[in-house]
Amino acid sequence: MLLAGDVGGTKTLLGLYTQGQGRPVPVEICRYRTLDFESLVDVVAEFLGKVNQAGAIEAACFGVAGPVLDQVARLTNVPWRVEATAVAERFSIPHVRLINDLVAMGYSVEALTENEIEVLQAGEPVASGDGGLIAPGTGFGQALLHRVNGRFVPSASEGGHADFAARTAREIELLATLTEQFGRVEYDQVLSGPGLANIHRFVHGAESCEGVPLDADASKVPALISTAALKRRCDRCVETLEMFVSALGAEAGNHGLRSLATAGVYLGGGIPPKILPALRTAMFLNAFQAKAPMDALVKKMPIFVILEHHSALLGAAVAAEQMTDSLDGSHCSGVLVNGT
Repeated sequence: MLLAGDVGGTKTLLGLYTQGQGRPVPVEICRYRTLDFESLVDVVAEFLGKVNQAGAIEAACFGVAGPVLDQVARLTNVPWRVEATAVAERFSIPHVRLINDLVAMGYSVEALTENEIEVLQAGEPVASGDGGLIAPGTGFGQALLHRVNGRFVPSASEGGHADFAARTAREIELLATLTEQFGRVEYDQVLSGPGLANIHRFVHGAESCEGVPLDADASKVPALISTAALKRRCDRCVETLEMFVSALGAEAGNHGLRSLATAGVYLGGGIPPKILPALRTAMFLNAFQAKAPMDALVKKMPIFVILEHHSALLGAAVAAEQMTDSLDGSHCSGVLVNGT
């Protein structure tokens, strides 16, 4: 039995899995509001009590929204200090590992089926090549996918907090506006749900918007903007989404260059599946490919959208399964064993 978790700033997903052919098989998955609990240990206790798990859990892996150092993480938007040893000791799980949430998502990539990905650019994939992963959602995450012994091994990155690079006159205006507001502008403030809202405020100024009521819940605003744009109910929402898609395409291409992603660039997170019609446009691809003198290289890179909405949880389960594989000598990977 495997325990997997996807711990985010808004929600936490926990799942029990068994080992399967090709990928772990879910037994039970539950969703919780992260801030309803004081710690990860508390959420896990609630979950295991609910599912009444009687058998031993052989390994556990948790993807967390923040950097992981020495198997300890302080979540970016949650006042938690998460320690692998605390989970291992509290629930007598012999093998526990913490990884960044984008690393967890990265572990899912090769377990996804054809129905769980959308191809934006077929390219000319190199089977032995590396890959890249970016994920706009509540925040903007990135990970590198290194090819090691024939499979992807994800590597953590905090590239979403790198400085936003404006490319056009309109983006320079956006950058100036956000600089006044934040002092320093990072990709997380542009290519995320809150980032889409930031662009929306910049485009609309003080004027009202047909698609977004003034009293709209902040958590609902990004979806309202994209819906109004895709249905073309508001010209300024259309411009907002176009700016977002163009900037996303440019940074996806940047990430492809950084990771030399000849095996493909993957777009995960909650936003891409919801704006697929906009991503299928020339605006996204043109921004992705505009990398002279490396444009010929990026045109050969496949681009995929991950449609599986539990991909980070699945990836955490894959990582847990690989921990058990490493114990019987099937694989060699760096894992946390017995909390050390």
